[in-house]
Amino acid sequence: MKFFLKRNEQLIFTAAIIWMFCTLFIILAPGTAITLTPTPIDEVVVRLQQKYEKTRDFKAGFLQQTTIKSIKKTDTEEGTVFFKHPKNMLWNYSRPKAKKLVINSKKAWLYLPEEKVAYVQEADYIFKSKTLIKFLSGLGKLKDDFTIQYAEPQALDKQGNYLLLLIPRETTPALQPFQVTVDKNTFLILQVSFADALGNTTLLKFSNISTNIGLNEKMFQFKPPKGVSIFNMP
Repeated sequence: MKFFLKRNEQLIFTAAIIWMFCTLFIILAPGTAITLTPTPIDEVVVRLQQKYEKTRDFKAGFLQQTTIKSIKKTDTEEGTVFFKHPKNMLWNYSRPKAKKLVINSKKAWLYLPEEKVAYVQEADYIFKSKTLIKFLSGLGKLKDDFTIQYAEPQALDKQGNYLLLLIPRETTPALQPFQVTVDKNTFLILQVSFADALGNTTLLKFSNISTNIGLNEKMFQFKPPKGVSIFNMP
């Protein structure tokens, strides 16, 4: 459980940032010409901050590829992620195996239905990062918490999509730079990639993104089904 939550601390933080970028398609009006010159980064940051402050929840399908460097193994999983201010997160994995990671301001649950096991831990374990707490509470400031720039050596990929790099100003093993790919036509988020301090990498691809849909906070509560063994983690 500890290993799972450590790996997902950065995943959770990434999701808190994602809905800032999933509203990028609103930044430019429909019909705006797409050129090989990206929008000035300062303009993007200001508009992202405005959208971030107006977005209260989001839902998206995801495909997650995690590569463990030490054993050169890549696992691929799929599911749906939900986020709601403040500090509510649900990762509902559907493939290859069903599992559920439910996090609210008090508890973090990992439920493995096939094993009939649930692990529970205090949410404070995850919310150690000041930056993480600020963004999951709706108080984050992009310019204060990140250095944001276009990726190098190129700001666009082969298809002309925008490549952005977010570098956290807070230094922790969990908070490493993120690279974000934004669709050149729709300005929707295409994917997020990052590595941890050990060189393990995670690639997240998103689809069917919806924001401000009025998610019910009850969905971020978890009650283990009957017959499930519960293990409390320190």
